[in-house]
Amino acid sequence: MLPGNFLAATSLFSGWSDSANVASQNIMSVSTYSLPALPYAYDALEPSISAQIMELHHSKHHQAYVTNLNNALSSYATAVQTSDIAGQIALQAAIKFNGGGHINHSLFWQNLAPANSTDANLDGAATLLAEINSTWGSYDAFKSAFTKTLLGIQGSGWGWLVKDTHGLRIISTKDQDPVVGGEVPIFGVDMWEHAYYLQYLNGKAAYVENIWKVINWKTAEERFTGTREDVFKALKASL
Repeated sequence: MLPGNFLAATSLFSGWSDSANVASQNIMSVSTYSLPALPYAYDALEPSISAQIMELHHSKHHQAYVTNLNNALSSYATAVQTSDIAGQIALQAAIKFNGGGHINHSLFWQNLAPANSTDANLDGAATLLAEINSTWGSYDAFKSAFTKTLLGIQGSGWGWLVKDTHGLRIISTKDQDPVVGGEVPIFGVDMWEHAYYLQYLNGKAAYVENIWKVINWKTAEERFTGTREDVFKALKASL
Protein backbone atom coordinates (compact mmCIF):
# COMPACT_ATOMS: atom_id res chain seq x y z
CA MET A 1 0.00 0.00 0.00
CA LEU A 2 1.03 3.61 -0.39
CA PRO A 3 2.36 5.51 2.64
CA GLY A 4 -0.55 6.65 4.79
CA ASN A 5 0.30 10.35 4.90
CA PHE A 6 0.80 10.68 1.15
CA LEU A 7 -2.30 8.61 0.39
CA ALA A 8 -4.46 10.71 2.71
CA ALA A 9 -3.14 14.00 1.37
CA THR A 10 -3.43 13.04 -2.29
CA SER A 11 -6.72 11.14 -2.31
CA LEU A 12 -8.39 14.14 -3.95
CA PHE A 13 -5.75 14.28 -6.68
CA SER A 14 -6.42 10.88 -8.17
CA GLY A 15 -9.49 9.42 -6.54
CA TRP A 16 -7.49 6.87 -4.59
CA SER A 17 -9.36 5.07 -1.84
CA ASP A 18 -8.03 4.61 1.68
CA SER A 19 -8.25 0.90 0.96
CA ALA A 20 -4.85 -0.64 0.36
CA ASN A 21 -6.31 -3.03 -2.19
CA VAL A 22 -7.97 -0.28 -4.21
CA ALA A 23 -4.81 1.83 -4.00
CA SER A 24 -2.79 -1.04 -5.43
CA GLN A 25 -5.31 -1.63 -8.21
CA ASN A 26 -5.50 2.05 -9.16
CA ILE A 27 -1.80 2.86 -8.98
CA MET A 28 -1.43 2.16 -12.72
CA SER A 29 -3.86 5.00 -13.51
CA VAL A 30 -2.03 7.67 -11.49
CA SER A 31 -1.19 10.64 -13.70
CA THR A 32 2.32 11.96 -14.16
CA TYR A 33 2.74 15.10 -12.08
CA SER A 34 4.27 18.32 -13.41
CA LEU A 35 5.77 21.47 -11.97
CA PRO A 36 3.05 24.12 -11.59
CA ALA A 37 3.74 27.57 -12.97
CA LEU A 38 4.11 30.35 -10.43
CA PRO A 39 1.31 32.95 -10.35
CA TYR A 40 3.96 35.72 -10.32
CA ALA A 41 7.47 36.40 -11.63
CA TYR A 42 10.54 35.15 -9.78
CA ASP A 43 11.40 38.69 -8.66
CA ALA A 44 7.84 39.59 -7.62
CA LEU A 45 8.38 38.81 -3.92
CA GLU A 46 11.50 40.94 -3.53
CA PRO A 47 12.85 42.16 -1.19
CA SER A 48 11.22 39.60 1.13
CA ILE A 49 12.37 36.67 -1.03
CA SER A 50 15.01 37.23 -3.70
CA ALA A 51 14.56 36.29 -7.34
CA GLN A 52 17.59 34.00 -7.07
CA ILE A 53 16.02 32.00 -4.25
CA MET A 54 12.64 31.84 -5.95
CA GLU A 55 14.10 30.56 -9.21
CA LEU A 56 16.26 27.92 -7.52
CA HIS A 57 13.51 26.93 -5.09
CA HIS A 58 10.88 26.54 -7.79
CA SER A 59 12.77 25.36 -10.88
CA LYS A 60 15.34 23.17 -9.11
CA HIS A 61 14.12 22.05 -5.68
CA HIS A 62 10.42 21.70 -6.46
CA GLN A 63 11.18 20.21 -9.87
CA ALA A 64 13.35 17.58 -8.16
CA TYR A 65 10.44 16.54 -5.93
CA VAL A 66 8.20 16.19 -9.00
CA THR A 67 10.78 14.20 -10.97
CA ASN A 68 11.56 11.89 -8.07
CA LEU A 69 7.86 11.40 -7.29
CA ASN A 70 7.09 10.39 -10.86
CA ASN A 71 10.04 8.00 -10.90
CA ALA A 72 9.00 6.45 -7.60
CA LEU A 73 5.38 6.02 -8.72
CA SER A 74 6.52 4.41 -11.97
CA SER A 75 8.73 1.99 -10.06
CA TYR A 76 5.90 1.31 -7.63
CA ALA A 77 3.57 0.44 -10.50
CA THR A 78 6.11 -2.05 -11.77
CA ALA A 79 6.47 -3.53 -8.30
CA VAL A 80 2.68 -3.94 -8.07
CA GLN A 81 2.51 -5.60 -11.49
CA THR A 82 5.22 -8.07 -10.55
CA SER A 83 3.87 -8.66 -7.02
CA ASP A 84 7.18 -7.40 -5.62
CA ILE A 85 6.08 -6.69 -2.04
CA ALA A 86 9.59 -5.86 -0.86
CA GLY A 87 9.96 -3.38 -3.70
CA GLN A 88 6.64 -1.74 -2.84
CA ILE A 89 7.69 -1.32 0.78
CA ALA A 90 11.10 0.06 -0.19
CA LEU A 91 9.50 2.76 -2.36
CA GLN A 92 7.08 4.10 0.25
CA ALA A 93 9.56 6.50 1.84
CA ALA A 94 10.41 8.07 -1.53
CA ILE A 95 6.73 8.46 -2.44
CA LYS A 96 5.91 10.03 0.91
CA PHE A 97 8.89 12.41 0.89
CA ASN A 98 8.68 13.57 -2.72
CA GLY A 99 4.89 13.53 -2.84
CA GLY A 100 4.78 15.64 0.31
CA GLY A 101 7.36 18.01 -1.15
CA HIS A 102 5.26 18.45 -4.27
CA ILE A 103 2.06 19.09 -2.30
CA ASN A 104 3.67 21.45 0.22
CA HIS A 105 5.43 23.59 -2.35
CA SER A 106 2.38 23.77 -4.61
CA LEU A 107 0.35 25.10 -1.68
CA PHE A 108 3.20 27.40 -0.63
CA TRP A 109 3.50 29.21 -3.98
CA GLN A 110 -0.21 29.92 -3.96
CA ASN A 111 -0.20 31.33 -0.43
CA LEU A 112 2.38 33.99 -1.34
CA ALA A 113 1.78 37.24 -3.21
CA PRO A 114 3.72 40.42 -4.04
CA ALA A 115 3.74 42.79 -1.07
CA ASN A 116 2.25 45.65 -3.10
CA SER A 117 -0.66 43.57 -4.40
CA THR A 118 -4.19 43.62 -3.02
CA ASP A 119 -3.86 39.87 -2.36
CA ALA A 120 -1.27 40.60 0.34
CA ASN A 121 -3.61 43.00 2.15
CA LEU A 122 -4.82 41.59 5.46
CA ASP A 123 -8.10 43.47 5.02
CA GLY A 124 -8.98 40.94 2.31
CA ALA A 125 -9.28 38.18 4.92
CA ALA A 126 -12.00 39.62 7.15
CA THR A 127 -13.60 36.29 8.10
CA LEU A 128 -10.26 34.63 8.81
CA LEU A 129 -9.00 37.64 10.75
CA ALA A 130 -12.10 37.59 12.95
CA GLU A 131 -11.43 33.94 13.80
CA ILE A 132 -7.75 34.69 14.45
CA ASN A 133 -8.73 37.46 16.85
CA SER A 134 -11.22 35.17 18.56
CA THR A 135 -8.64 32.39 18.95
CA TRP A 136 -5.50 34.32 19.88
CA GLY A 137 -6.92 37.63 21.08
CA SER A 138 -5.31 39.71 18.35
CA TYR A 139 -3.50 39.42 15.04
CA ASP A 140 -0.22 40.42 16.72
CA ALA A 141 -0.59 37.63 19.28
CA PHE A 142 -1.27 35.15 16.49
CA LYS A 143 1.72 36.37 14.50
CA SER A 144 3.93 36.03 17.57
CA ALA A 145 2.70 32.47 18.23
CA PHE A 146 3.17 31.43 14.60
CA THR A 147 6.64 32.98 14.50
CA LYS A 148 7.60 31.12 17.67
CA THR A 149 6.50 27.84 16.08
CA LEU A 150 8.50 28.54 12.91
CA LEU A 151 11.68 29.45 14.76
CA GLY A 152 11.26 26.44 17.04
CA ILE A 153 11.42 23.94 14.17
CA GLN A 154 14.56 21.86 14.54
CA GLY A 155 16.18 20.82 11.29
CA SER A 156 13.87 21.00 8.28
CA GLY A 157 10.11 21.33 8.22
CA TRP A 158 7.07 23.53 7.74
CA GLY A 159 4.83 25.70 9.87
CA TRP A 160 1.11 25.76 9.07
CA LEU A 161 -2.05 27.55 10.04
CA VAL A 162 -4.79 24.94 9.73
CA LYS A 163 -8.51 24.68 10.32
CA ASP A 164 -10.12 21.63 11.87
CA THR A 165 -13.47 20.85 13.48
CA HIS A 166 -12.41 22.78 16.60
CA GLY A 167 -11.25 25.94 14.82
CA LEU A 168 -7.81 27.31 13.95
CA ARG A 169 -4.51 25.77 15.07
CA ILE A 170 -0.82 26.36 14.43
CA ILE A 171 1.10 23.17 13.69
CA SER A 172 4.49 22.14 12.34
CA THR A 173 5.32 19.20 10.10
CA LYS A 174 8.69 17.48 9.78
CA ASP A 175 10.71 17.40 6.57
CA GLN A 176 8.16 17.19 3.72
CA ASP A 177 5.29 15.59 5.62
CA PRO A 178 2.06 17.15 4.30
CA VAL A 179 -0.94 18.27 6.32
CA VAL A 180 -3.12 15.17 6.63
CA GLY A 181 -6.38 14.06 8.20
CA GLY A 182 -9.33 16.41 8.14
CA GLU A 183 -7.27 19.57 8.61
CA VAL A 184 -7.54 22.36 6.04
CA PRO A 185 -4.18 24.04 5.29
CA ILE A 186 -4.78 27.81 5.36
CA PHE A 187 -1.18 28.79 4.68
CA GLY A 188 2.25 27.33 5.26
CA VAL A 189 5.82 28.59 5.57
CA ASP A 190 8.78 26.59 4.31
CA MET A 191 11.53 26.44 6.95
CA TRP A 192 14.01 24.37 4.96
CA GLU A 193 17.32 26.22 4.56
CA HIS A 194 16.95 26.27 0.78
CA ALA A 195 13.98 28.63 1.27
CA TYR A 196 16.10 31.41 2.76
CA TYR A 197 19.81 30.66 3.22
CA LEU A 198 21.21 32.30 0.06
CA GLN A 199 19.61 35.57 1.12
CA TYR A 200 19.45 35.47 4.91
CA LEU A 201 22.27 33.02 5.74
CA ASN A 202 21.54 31.83 9.29
CA GLY A 203 19.15 34.72 9.94
CA LYS A 204 15.95 32.69 10.13
CA ALA A 205 14.23 35.34 12.23
CA ALA A 206 14.66 37.97 9.51
CA TYR A 207 13.29 35.57 6.88
CA VAL A 208 10.24 34.85 9.02
CA GLU A 209 9.64 38.53 9.75
CA ASN A 210 9.77 39.42 6.06
CA ILE A 211 7.64 36.57 4.80
CA TRP A 212 4.65 38.06 6.62
CA LYS A 213 4.80 40.88 4.05
CA VAL A 214 4.09 38.48 1.18
CA ILE A 215 1.38 36.21 2.62
CA ASN A 216 -1.53 35.92 0.20
CA TRP A 217 -4.43 36.74 2.49
CA LYS A 218 -6.95 36.44 -0.32
CA THR A 219 -5.99 32.79 -0.80
CA ALA A 220 -5.91 32.26 2.97
CA GLU A 221 -9.45 33.61 3.24
CA GLU A 222 -10.66 31.35 0.44
CA ARG A 223 -9.11 28.30 2.09
CA PHE A 224 -10.55 29.23 5.47
CA THR A 225 -14.09 29.69 4.19
CA GLY A 226 -13.86 26.56 2.03
CA THR A 227 -13.25 22.90 2.77
CA ARG A 228 -10.22 20.66 2.49
CA GLU A 229 -11.73 19.29 -0.71
CA ASP A 230 -11.94 22.84 -2.11
CA VAL A 231 -8.26 23.45 -1.33
CA PHE A 232 -7.11 20.31 -3.09
CA LYS A 233 -9.47 20.75 -6.04
CA ALA A 234 -7.87 24.15 -6.64
CA LEU A 235 -4.44 22.61 -6.20
CA LYS A 236 -5.19 19.77 -8.61
CA ALA A 237 -6.31 22.25 -11.25
CA SER A 238 -2.88 23.92 -11.18
CA LEU A 239 -0.85 20.72 -11.62
